Amino acid sequence: MKRLSIQLIVFWIMIALAAFGLVLNLFSPWVFIPLAVVGIVYLLYKFPPARFNKHRGPTIKPSKKTAAKLAGRKNATRRGSPSSKRKNYPFQVIDGQKGKNDPPDDMPKYH
Repeated sequence: MKRLSIQLIVFWIMIALAAFGLVLNLFSPWVFIPLAVVGIVYLLYKFPPARFNKHRGPTIKPSKKTAAKLAGRKNATRRGSPSSKRKNYPFQVIDGQKGKNDPPDDMPKYH
């Protein structure tokens, strides 16, 4: 039991000396300067200055017609209409000539 208490005392003395050494090293310029630089970079990343926010590009205000379309889409999705379940694609199907000049079904395609 005595051996366990001696080990515990030595352990806490080591922890106290390590903490004391870290505190002394934090005030040395070789450790303080990199920590300050990292802190400043982090703060600039989290809260960028207002003058750097202008580089995101110009904001374009939609026309009245486009705004009406967007509002209509939002209202259609909220209503849950059946047309809102279909996805609108920016292209359409064009009927081609393939298959219109095929032989009748009773004739085999290959011989």
